[in-house]
Amino acid sequence: MPNITVDHSAGLDGRIDRAGLAGAVHQACVDVVAARTAACKTLFRRAEEVVFGDGADSADVLHIEIALLAGRTEEARTALAETVLRLLPEHVKGLESVYRSVEVRDLESTYTKATGASEG
Repeated sequence: MPNITVDHSAGLDGRIDRAGLAGAVHQACVDVVAARTAACKTLFRRAEEVVFGDGADSADVLHIEIALLAGRTEEARTALAETVLRLLPEHVKGLESVYRSVEVRDLESTYTKATGASEG
């Protein structure tokens, strides 16, 4: 843990330093909520289309969700979200016109995981 998802609009293709951003978010998770670096996993997802409000406006979007095992305080989760938001300019070019957000949440009690080949 944590599971990190970076959703971004197609307009950000080529503008995100994916390895640098993932590494920085992983380090923030270690520094702020005492996660283990080896446990951090980041998935990047490109959105083909983004619609704002009534569709009259458009902009690029970058949203990061960080899902943690339960137990961190709201203050710790908020501090992590704010830290990640602040590090984005170092890893995304032309961020001035990008709508950006970060959400840190607890995983549900039903979260399960497996690694390697599935058993069967």
